[in-house]
Amino acid sequence: MLSPPLLQSRRRPARLHLADPTPAVVRFKNGSCLPANLQVLSVTGGLLRLSKPLPSDLGPDVKLMFLIRTGLVRGSAEMLQPMSWDLQPFRFVTLDKDDRRRLSAAVGSVASVNGGEPPRVEPGRAW
Repeated sequence: MLSPPLLQSRRRPARLHLADPTPAVVRFKNGSCLPANLQVLSVTGGLLRLSKPLPSDLGPDVKLMFLIRTGLVRGSAEMLQPMSWDLQPFRFVTLDKDDRRRLSAAVGSVASVNGGEPPRVEPGRAW
């Protein structure tokens, strides 16, 4: 597994706002799983819709798996402070090379549609 690349600039990575429900699975160190839906995705993390918020002190022991149009993505994630009862941001901790490529291809296609312009960033958003 490789660590996320260091960001070369202070620009935020492009975000992919998913229109259709995109199922995801959060797997814990003890083997239990929790279903979720991806709402927003970037190469550094995203936003999940959960049935209940998860503690943000789970550390990098959470595994996240989801299927996007470019293929299956699996990696370790850190759950961040919940935004509401059902929305919780996360940050990728590790992704292997192939997973990062699939993720970059999906998110990069949105950036190219926008003419290379970065999406509007809303201040105070963790994702």
